[in-house]
Amino acid sequence: MDRRHFIMSSAALAAGAVTKGIASPNDTLRVAVIGLGGRGPTAMGRGKDHIQTWAKIPNTEMVAICDIDDAQIAKGLKLFETLNLKKPEVYKDVRKLVANKDIDVISIASPNHWHTLMAIWGMQNGKDVYVEKPCAHDMFEAKQIVAAARKYNRIVQQGSQIRSSDAVREGIQKMHDGMIGDVYLARGLCYKWRDTIGRAPEEPVPAGVDYDLWTGPSPMHHFTRNRFHYNWHWFWDTGNGDLGNQGIHQVDIARWGLGVRYPVKVSAIGGHFMFDDDQETPNTLNVAYEFNENGKRKMMEFEVRHWMSNGEATVGPQPHKTGGATMADSGAPLAGGSTRRGPNSDSIGNLFYGRNGYMVVDSYHSYKTWMGREQEPGPSNADRDEMTKHVQNFVDAVRSRNRENLHAEIEEGAASTILVHLANISYRIGRTLHFDSEKFEVVGDSEANAMFTRNYRKPFVVPHNV
Repeated sequence: MDRRHFIMSSAALAAGAVTKGIASPNDTLRVAVIGLGGRGPTAMGRGKDHIQTWAKIPNTEMVAICDIDDAQIAKGLKLFETLNLKKPEVYKDVRKLVANKDIDVISIASPNHWHTLMAIWGMQNGKDVYVEKPCAHDMFEAKQIVAAARKYNRIVQQGSQIRSSDAVREGIQKMHDGMIGDVYLARGLCYKWRDTIGRAPEEPVPAGVDYDLWTGPSPMHHFTRNRFHYNWHWFWDTGNGDLGNQGIHQVDIARWGLGVRYPVKVSAIGGHFMFDDDQETPNTLNVAYEFNENGKRKMMEFEVRHWMSNGEATVGPQPHKTGGATMADSGAPLAGGSTRRGPNSDSIGNLFYGRNGYMVVDSYHSYKTWMGREQEPGPSNADRDEMTKHVQNFVDAVRSRNRENLHAEIEEGAASTILVHLANISYRIGRTLHFDSEKFEVVGDSEANAMFTRNYRKPFVVPHNV
């Protein structure tokens, strides 16, 4: 892949050629939501979030939904009915959906291993794309999704919705303007109380599930409940662990706040502690990144914890109504392996350290600062409903054809996704990576570079020439 296709040029930004444009702000955007699966027996996960969010966006209409599971499709149709929305067309095969010329936008909430291929197929068929994080399952795909956006001149936004929080945007801008002085260190925290997923036996594919389509680009495995809804996050063939699940939000904020792009050095250690179950990815991880841009060194630290935990500064356990399944008295695993038991001990957010103070961005998408040697409280602000703002930001860019206005344009999304993959590769091979972003390779490490991509299961192949 030629680097000129990967880096966003001002000429490409200005071109704004439209193969299939929206004539005016009053024209209705026709949207398809892809992926309706959820965390438990009654939830629909990100697909539900997408449907509920798009229902709030003026001058848009959800005309289609797509899922490989009839049970999830039924839940999606029920949600349309509850929201008093017109019944959409229903697809199980995403290839048929993207071929529909009456669809303008695809909104992708599928498992990670499908994100890039669905996005590229959509762009090749003239669609603009809203794609959930991480936009790519590996390093190669992170390059290809950007290359496709440039080649087909599509508007593509990663679902890093915190970037559309007015409060967080204000805090990051003030920090860039020098509010806490030169910022030398950022920390990202992903402490989520996740219970064991247990061990799930092989079983027949459930009725109504097209498991071949669900597997798509990844190797085929015998069906188990642990490799299916939600728990696919914890297997390397389909997910990226909690660093690429919840953690990528905080990786993205940390990188944005530091004002950096690619690290020169990445080192990760960790493991899968406490539980003897099917999970492959680590549930505890410590990552250190070193950046050196324009002669200035900066550091970024990231930590994943999987169980009860304290917080840091005001990033800490917050009281709220506990939802979802809980560990049964018998010791049976949680449904989805992802919900809490007892008070919420999740601590999710970012900390930034500068010469004159420090700033915290917490899970409620607020920021707070403490200034000087006395650590006096400084500027602060709070905000909510950032997903609706994020989708609206995407829609505004679709109408204007100006991708510079996107808050998480796909090249920004891919850059943060690359940090996730470099950390996971470092963890998996057990050593520090020295990354050359110009050559897009780990220096002198053929084993690490071999993990930049995967063997695709035909015909579900992310193309080298998009």
